[in-house]
Amino acid sequence: MGAPLPPPAGNPPESPRPNVLFIAIDDQNDWVGPLAGHPLVKTPHLDRLAARGTTFLNAHIQSPLCNPSRTSLMLGLRPGTTGIYGLAPWFRTLGPWKNRCTLPQHFKAHGYRTLTTGKIYHGGVGGPQQQAAEFDVWGPPSGIGAKPDRKLIPPTPMGNHPLMDWGVFPHADEDKQDYKVASWAVEQLETLPRTEPFFLAVGFFLPHVPCYATQRWFDLYPDDDTVLPPVLENDRADTPRFAWYLHWSLPEPRLPWVRDNHQWRNLVRSYLACTSFVDAQIGRLLDALEKTGLATNTIVVVWGDNGWHLGEKGVTGKNTLWERSTRVPLILAGPGIAQGGHCRQPAELLDLYPTLIDLCRITPRTDLEGLSLVPQLRDAQARRDRPAITTHNPGNHGVRSERWRYIRYADGTEELYDHQNDPNEWNNLSQDPHHAPVLADHRRWLPQHDAPLAPGSADRILVYDPATDEAVWEGRIAIRRHDPIP
Repeated sequence: MGAPLPPPAGNPPESPRPNVLFIAIDDQNDWVGPLAGHPLVKTPHLDRLAARGTTFLNAHIQSPLCNPSRTSLMLGLRPGTTGIYGLAPWFRTLGPWKNRCTLPQHFKAHGYRTLTTGKIYHGGVGGPQQQAAEFDVWGPPSGIGAKPDRKLIPPTPMGNHPLMDWGVFPHADEDKQDYKVASWAVEQLETLPRTEPFFLAVGFFLPHVPCYATQRWFDLYPDDDTVLPPVLENDRADTPRFAWYLHWSLPEPRLPWVRDNHQWRNLVRSYLACTSFVDAQIGRLLDALEKTGLATNTIVVVWGDNGWHLGEKGVTGKNTLWERSTRVPLILAGPGIAQGGHCRQPAELLDLYPTLIDLCRITPRTDLEGLSLVPQLRDAQARRDRPAITTHNPGNHGVRSERWRYIRYADGTEELYDHQNDPNEWNNLSQDPHHAPVLADHRRWLPQHDAPLAPGSADRILVYDPATDEAVWEGRIAIRRHDPIP
């Protein structure tokens, strides 16, 4: 476990401000070595980063969807504050946030050279003028790179979305866009002038679907059912009906389809293979830091924007308030951070903005909704009084404390899980009167304000109509209360 760092002796000259290497992984759940979310996963480079830094074992996102999650992190505000709950719109198009200072902009204003490549923001960022306002330098964009001539899996239900694909086919790792993103970032580390600190943001696309990987990465994982995650048949029997609505009419297939079409094992192996491939790209970045001598004065942070189900609770994909969808990697290493730390206190991606401000000794801000994690980075046992809160559309919130997960849906229904005794969240305890005190303690953390949907909101938007007691999915009633859920 990480030990507290000793106080400085005397008043030595202040060292140069540390650099920041800010690494995002898309749709990466806790299936990485430092989080032990899958017993077979191989991520040696994340393992070595964790050994020289602190890992948050209980870190969660503010929204289980790319755009609102990334918007929350970069603005330092919750989805319930901004009204950005879905895949659109770009926050710069919204009056209240048009001129909001983002995390990289704050560093830019304090003398940092800011660079980015791959997927950091979700989707387009506007023209050259807008891009220049966000970062000084832009590298290769996010993307898939090499892909097959046609989909590798059978047509899927819910529209047969083109991204719903996975598997192995002959191509070169060097042709994958994530490889090119890493190559560009390595080049920057090797050539950046040492006259100013840098903030380098590197966003990897995988293991987001389509999960394509070459055979060498598939060979890391056995082609048998030992790779499959544990699932409980009829697991949704004790969950509220409203829980289904968060995953309503989405392109991600559900467990019965991947089973019936013999795709479950293929999907899981593809996800694991892509996870190991991205780990190798992170390893290239870490090697470049060490080769250039930058490692000693660079803070490295690795985070995932949301988790991903691979059959648990009967679904694939994200968009839920359960552990598999909200828990993500969060690892920090570098100056001022204890080595080998494992923090079990709840943490939020929202905390990264104030944390990096503190670590880099730049001007604090009073308008951020996260809490600095520096106390836990110095001593992994340091207490934290606040749980992690995840929101998915107005009125649906998950509250994750050190032991418990509490969920309340917009119609007032609830779930409660004891992670000490039920890490798979198979037993909903919300109706057990013995747990009334636990429920009451977690209810008090529910957000008191849900901002209305931002103008232009469309994709994956769910609202609750109390007048009719119906869930409304993107403007239409999702399903009547008496209808069976398909």
